[in-house]
Amino acid sequence: MDLTTSELTDSSGLTLVSDATPDGSVVAAPQLVAALGGENLSPDLRWSGAPEGTKSYAVTCYDPDAPTGSGFWHWVAWDIPASTTSLPVGVPREDSSLVQAVNDFGNVGFDGPEPPAGAPHRYQFSVHALPVESLGAEQGAPNVQARFAIFSQQLASTSLTARYQVSA
Repeated sequence: MDLTTSELTDSSGLTLVSDATPDGSVVAAPQLVAALGGENLSPDLRWSGAPEGTKSYAVTCYDPDAPTGSGFWHWVAWDIPASTTSLPVGVPREDSSLVQAVNDFGNVGFDGPEPPAGAPHRYQFSVHALPVESLGAEQGAPNVQARFAIFSQQLASTSLTARYQVSA
């Protein structure tokens, strides 16, 4: 069985869309790291259909194809108020409307795709509905700490997946 993102999405009605990085697309140049000619900007994300009891959201970007044995986390952000249902292109690393973890590059906030040459990589952008207003983790926390808090209590989540490949 091929577990694609659409098979992993929640059935609660939570949906996620992006103009910059639509589901099934190739990651757009502005979202790539500078070394690949990009601007290293997070894509716009819009969501709807949160389940009852949602008090905040988290967003994540994950590359399950990174050759690390455990994937690669490009972005983990949380404490997004329940009244917020979108993020613009280019969320700053220091943004008072949310809290961001240190990603697997070692930076706070979003860092775009920079896969090794070879097979295409999938980039899963997800929104997670949470039953708490705050996870209690501080800006710059290790992403594993934030992810544990997110995944252990999420009410629902959904994802969109884009791909990027550096030719060998």
